[in-house]
Amino acid sequence: MGWQDRHTVIPAVYLMLRRGDQVHLMRRYNTGYQDGMYSLPAGHLDGGETARAAMVREAKEEAGITVAPDDLKLVHTMHRLAEERSHERMDLFFETTVWQGEPQVMEPDKCDDVQWFDTAKLPENTVAVVAQALRCVAAHEPYSESGF
Repeated sequence: MGWQDRHTVIPAVYLMLRRGDQVHLMRRYNTGYQDGMYSLPAGHLDGGETARAAMVREAKEEAGITVAPDDLKLVHTMHRLAEERSHERMDLFFETTVWQGEPQVMEPDKCDDVQWFDTAKLPENTVAVVAQALRCVAAHEPYSESGF
């Protein structure tokens, strides 16, 4: 069995922008997945880039902010079975309190609202894996699983 035949897990990165006890969330819109739900700036890794490089890229593309790779701290890893149960994902949640610019909607065709929320009072319409990761980070749990 060659490496091409091995099991594949899709990696994604999520950004927890922190301002005191608040976290920045974006409401998904017109994407076909979890629309109307609040999530973190996030995205998949492109081939040939590190997780931190992907997070820096996604922060710029989705929120219009500049984040230095060295200011990103990995605070949680989640291994999960995708909702449609057809594949697995490995989600890396990074946190930072340092960035340049003010977070805003950069992709109005995919996001229709951005807000700061108290991490202890997340909106009911928060994406479940994001809410789980935020709870785990608050409890200092570096790893969790979902959907298995």
